[in-house]
Amino acid sequence: MKFAYCWLLLAVLVSGCTAPAESREKTQGKDIVSAAEQFVERLAKSDFSAAVKEFDVTMTNAAPPDKLKQIWESLVADVGPLKTRLSTRTERLGEYDAVFVTCQFEKTKLDVKVVFNRSKQISGLFFVPTKSAVEYRRPPYAKPAAFQEREVQVGTGEWALPGTLTMPVGDRPFPAVVLVHGSGPNDRDETIGPNKPFCDLAWGLASRGIAVLRYEKRTRQHGAKLAALKDSITVKEETIDDALAAVSLLRHTGKVAPSKIFLLGHSLGGMLAPRIATLDAKITGFIVLAGITRPLEDVINGQVKYLVTLEGNVSESDKAKLREVELQVARVKNPGLSPATPSADLPLGIPAKYWLDLRGYRPAEIARSIKRPILILQGDRDYQVTSEDFQGWKHAQSSHGNVQFKLYPKLNHLFIKGEGRSTPSEYEIPGHVAETVVEDVATWIKQQ
Repeated sequence: MKFAYCWLLLAVLVSGCTAPAESREKTQGKDIVSAAEQFVERLAKSDFSAAVKEFDVTMTNAAPPDKLKQIWESLVADVGPLKTRLSTRTERLGEYDAVFVTCQFEKTKLDVKVVFNRSKQISGLFFVPTKSAVEYRRPPYAKPAAFQEREVQVGTGEWALPGTLTMPVGDRPFPAVVLVHGSGPNDRDETIGPNKPFCDLAWGLASRGIAVLRYEKRTRQHGAKLAALKDSITVKEETIDDALAAVSLLRHTGKVAPSKIFLLGHSLGGMLAPRIATLDAKITGFIVLAGITRPLEDVINGQVKYLVTLEGNVSESDKAKLREVELQVARVKNPGLSPATPSADLPLGIPAKYWLDLRGYRPAEIARSIKRPILILQGDRDYQVTSEDFQGWKHAQSSHGNVQFKLYPKLNHLFIKGEGRSTPSEYEIPGHVAETVVEDVATWIKQQ
């Protein structure tokens, strides 16, 4: 399976404008499930002109027929043609409704997530991994009697996020850690398939006397509302502001030791940990799990190369995909990149301002100047954030007096054990964050 982007960086097209009154009247009585199924059928038949007729104003501007054609054909190049629709389900997203159309493609199953506004027009489109039918099971190292959980709110105002605080049982002040997601619209558990690595970490660490705060990512909870800002969003809005708000919440939470608050970032969250550190000097220390040190566009390019060669034979369409990605990466690196550069010309359709914000950002070099404790962990089977990134941390931190490193030979990007070359399909196999990772993080926190 060559569908690479769902974990490290999910390509999302989303909007949220309401339709004018005349259009609202036309769509008011429409069944959104039928509308979503019909939309997917039109995609499968390459009838893009008909498909966009159900778009709201912002989607019409963001994905005219030629752009929608490009998005669909890029997906099909990765996962093969659509074979059949399997099922549908709906979910309420604030003022929006989402219909998940589960589809069997040639190489994998995916949900086509079609978001409707109050006028029942399509205001968002996602291609996401299908929700697993396998029930999540508690990891064996979690001890439910040792902790309690309660719902909390991270931040205030329009971007407030629901979260879960996992608190050890007892009255003494506990050390605490905030979990910061990787790319894409992750939930608080960082769910992918049947796996929930952030839930594993929260329950495992709380069983060992460490409070843990995890929360819905802004791009998941408020994806539709972010539409108006889609060309101006950077990692600040995507991740950093909410991570800082989560740390602040812990500082004002009873039974949490204010002088023992840590931040754990996974993937993109790990890459951004040094930038977060420069904005909050009171965070005690940082744990980086599979943190990126190379430029993000190079990481994406490396992922695509890995996946198209994974099965041995590289088709002409694969070669074309590689050339396209390399051209997009070159545009990101071009000194002439400006906010006016069309997002369609850039990797994964991500707007230019996002790339410009990351230009020149070297997390490992910034971390060198942060004299607080850092723990850097890496799975050696991780094809998304690789040992090259791990070595980047080690090389830059050679003069840092309080940093520890650990490489786990059999762990993948989720820090779940496996064998052989890692593939996207193994994320659909139930597993848990390795107990040794939980133990290593807990031990390190308690030593600080």
